[in-house]
Parts: sequence; C-alpha cells; structure tokens
Amino acid sequence: MIQKKICMLGSFSVGKTSLVARFVSSVFSDKYLTTVGVKIDKKAVTVDGIDVTLMLWDIYGEDDFQKLRMSYLRGASGYLLVVDGTRRATLDIALQLQQTVREQVGAMPFILCLNKADLRHEWEIDLDVVSARARAEGWIVIETSAKLGAGVEEAFSRLTARMMTEAATT
Repeated sequence: MIQKKICMLGSFSVGKTSLVARFVSSVFSDKYLTTVGVKIDKKAVTVDGIDVTLMLWDIYGEDDFQKLRMSYLRGASGYLLVVDGTRRATLDIALQLQQTVREQVGAMPFILCLNKADLRHEWEIDLDVVSARARAEGWIVIETSAKLGAGVEEAFSRLTARMMTEAATT
C-alpha cells in the first residue's frame, strides 16, 4: 500500500485539528484544545482505484513559522493550508506560510482551505482577492466546515489525487 504524508498548516485556532478529526473519525467538538508539537493520525483511502494510507501531521499553529517546524515537513507529499474565514489575519499568515514552504522545501501540492464556512456571514476575508490569487497561482481553494463536514472529504481527496498525479510524473 502506498503511504503519503500530509501536513496541516495554518495559524492557531483555524480548525486544523477539527478538520483532521472530521476526516478521520467523522466527529466535531466545540472544545478548543491547543495542539502541542504535532499530532499524527492516519486514514486509508482509495483514490482512482489506488489504496493510499494518509499520514496526517497536525502541526501546532503559530503566527511565526519557526525553523523547528521545517523538520515536520520532511517527507511530506502535500499539505492543507488552513485559513479561518472569520479572522482576516489568518489569511495573511497562511500566505506567508505558503511562501516559506516554497522557499525552504520547494513546491509541493497543497489545497487552500477556507474553514468555518458555517460562519460565512461573519467572514472577514475578501473572496474576490482569494479567488484572483488562486487563479493567478493555479491554486485549488475549497470552502470547508469542520463543524458541518462541508468540503472536508473533497479537500483531502483532491489533495491526495494531486499528490498521486505529481508522484506519477516525477
């Protein structure tokens, strides 16, 4: 069986842990628990008829991308870059993280998750700006809600498909 490592990146409290919990166990909790270091889960999926075990590295959220965290990315095949739609600053942090990953590790597949879609009426991010940037850069952007489960399977499935496609071409 093929094994792929996915890292969850983003600021603190954007919903990285909740997205993993929804994807792996189909659960959601309103209780906020800070991730300390990294929490690793796994889930077996089938993409395009291929069985893949996903190793999900839920990395603690910080507003500064520390050098220590670069070691967490070693061996990753892709990442979910998570933004809290209700906090504009988390988009700026996500864009900085994406830039740092590209500079430090190189290009790798990722999906930009605009999380907390269930609170869309409270969003502070400008979707037109995000969409324009995504089109210009060729990014995939998915609105997700860990609470409702919306977009969660799609985000992980599309990232896995991109990782498999890229692995086949290298």
